Amino acid sequence: MLIIYPSIAYALTLLTVVIHNRQMTSADIVIKDSQESTISSQRHKLWIHLLLFILLVFHGYACYQDIFTPQGLVFGFAQALSMMAWVGIALYWVEGWFFTLYGMLPLVLGMAMIFSFLPSVFEGAIISTKAVHSPGFRLHFITANMAYGIMFLAALQAILMTWQDKNLRSNQSSEAASWMQMLVLGQRSSLLDQLPPLLTMERVLFNVIGIGFCLLTIAVFSGVFFSQTLFGRPLIFDHKTIFSFVSWSMFGGLLYAHWKVGLRGAQASKWVLGSFGVLLLAYVGSRFVLEVILQKI
Repeated sequence: MLIIYPSIAYALTLLTVVIHNRQMTSADIVIKDSQESTISSQRHKLWIHLLLFILLVFHGYACYQDIFTPQGLVFGFAQALSMMAWVGIALYWVEGWFFTLYGMLPLVLGMAMIFSFLPSVFEGAIISTKAVHSPGFRLHFITANMAYGIMFLAALQAILMTWQDKNLRSNQSSEAASWMQMLVLGQRSSLLDQLPPLLTMERVLFNVIGIGFCLLTIAVFSGVFFSQTLFGRPLIFDHKTIFSFVSWSMFGGLLYAHWKVGLRGAQASKWVLGSFGVLLLAYVGSRFVLEVILQKI
């Protein structure tokens, strides 16, 4: 299946990034010329952006071929996660031009590698033969997956912000590194050193959530119309619908609390992760139960 190859490409890219990070954090490296170092850093940034763009084109084409088939719209929890990873990488690519987010790259690539591989194992099912011919539903489908992907990137950023916050509050700078940070970066502090300041990360986070919330609003409420048009039934308040509205309400409440009372820091990060967890349960969780646990599509 075509979609298996993006996961290999992501794996090779991640390996390249890991090797580069470990070389840059090696104690043997001595920076003699700051101007030369800056030029080298800019070249590396351009190469990373070019490589990510190629991966995005490849992965996006694979997703399209795998989901929009001549037989109908094929979709499942694995396809949803793969599309979510694609949108997350795309948003990271855009943000990377304006902010120094290189410290997020290993985590983002690792998740994309795993999620893009899942459709090769779980093929999903044809959920509608009409949807593939409906431009309106395609727009709804794309909007929903963009919302998922943007919130996915926000959740990853919230995890990194939690690490940043704990690092700032901790006086144990010589504490042993976690296995993941040692594997990816060689030392604990190097990941945080490659991230923007916490206030900048927070500003980017809420900008991302604001965009994602607008798309999620369109996706949630447009789903009512397309449910009746394509599937012949109006909105049904099943677990998928309930979780969608709960997640939408939680993200909306988070934005309101940030605007009204200045919610920020660790509390905001926990709220982001909780809201995203509920959003995952809305479709990915329900399809996972049907396709894997109950072995029913």
